[in-house]
Amino acid sequence: MTLVSTDAKQQARALIDRMVPSQVSALVGFLEAVLDPVACSLANAPYDDEPVSEEEVRQLDAARASLARDEGIPHEQVLAELGITQEEINNYQGPK
Repeated sequence: MTLVSTDAKQQARALIDRMVPSQVSALVGFLEAVLDPVACSLANAPYDDEPVSEEEVRQLDAARASLARDEGIPHEQVLAELGITQEEINNYQGPK
């Protein structure tokens, strides 16, 4: 990793000091994503340009038609199948 000059770090700190709390919070989230190797890999991953097969098109059409008929799976059922609760989602703090 390349070392950042002291001047650049001081400039960054000065800019952060001028931010309102919501901007600092957004910046922290951005910096965490930048420093997370998985997030960096995903951000730099090539676009998936693999063609969609005829079977996948049929499955997508069937799924969209099911949703149009209001036959989707209720949120509560999905949570139950995953073994999590809405409260756990609401209280999720993100990776530490």
